[in-house]
Amino acid sequence: MRSALYVPGSRPELFGKAMSSRADVVLIDLEDSVPPAAKDRARTAVANWLNETRASGPRIWVRVNPGSIGEADLAAVAVAGVSAVCLAKTESADQVHAAGAVLREFEPAPGGIRICPILESASAVLAARDIAAAPRVDRLQLGEADLCADIGVEPGPDDRELWAVRSQVVLASAAAGIAPPLGPVRTDFGDLGALQVSTMALARMGFRGRACIHPRQVAVVNDVFTPAPAELERARALVARFDAVGGAVLDDAGRMVDLAVVRRARRLLADQ
Repeated sequence: MRSALYVPGSRPELFGKAMSSRADVVLIDLEDSVPPAAKDRARTAVANWLNETRASGPRIWVRVNPGSIGEADLAAVAVAGVSAVCLAKTESADQVHAAGAVLREFEPAPGGIRICPILESASAVLAARDIAAAPRVDRLQLGEADLCADIGVEPGPDDRELWAVRSQVVLASAAAGIAPPLGPVRTDFGDLGALQVSTMALARMGFRGRACIHPRQVAVVNDVFTPAPAELERARALVARFDAVGGAVLDDAGRMVDLAVVRRARRLLADQ
């Protein structure tokens, strides 16, 4: 999963357009992009659309509100066709357990809907390992706007002030054995060059996908997280050579290749 395109839940006229985009996931948002007075109306519109939509295309995720509003959101969107729900402002594993209980009551197939907790505070980041290990968790996501407000950070052009936080979430995900985290959105959707640079930095840190807020961002994000054919071919050849020998081998450049390098090659191929 390389890209997830956010769509406001209060804008149902955009849902179909998002489904025809190149995004791997269409992420319908019932939280920040929906004004408080429109929450109930948006929930109903999203639920109606989900119950009417059975077309093939990107996977569908839904971001739900925290608290009691979120419980109503979960009950409404736990329908066939929804792959995962994103829990806004997740603070603890207990919240993930509570969301899972609501899903069990309403989802059409037991355990069919995964959970993507969004970490948006210092306490959430510090609890990342416990949250990542909770049932149903597919991957973590960072909500960096709220996080920066919480910890008093003002990121510079290269976001280095957030590198430690991002690495911690990557480590928590790997330790829990779940998918790598979804990279944070970039609100400046007009500067695609900067988006490419920052997305490449996320890829080097261990992220394997990124959230987008505009369709123009999707192609850039997909390109960064799509291995080149030559890279895949090298990985296949390396794995085949290693399996044939059953131990350390030399690569095409004559360099020693050990199990750690082969593990990276296998992971690259498994993601395709």
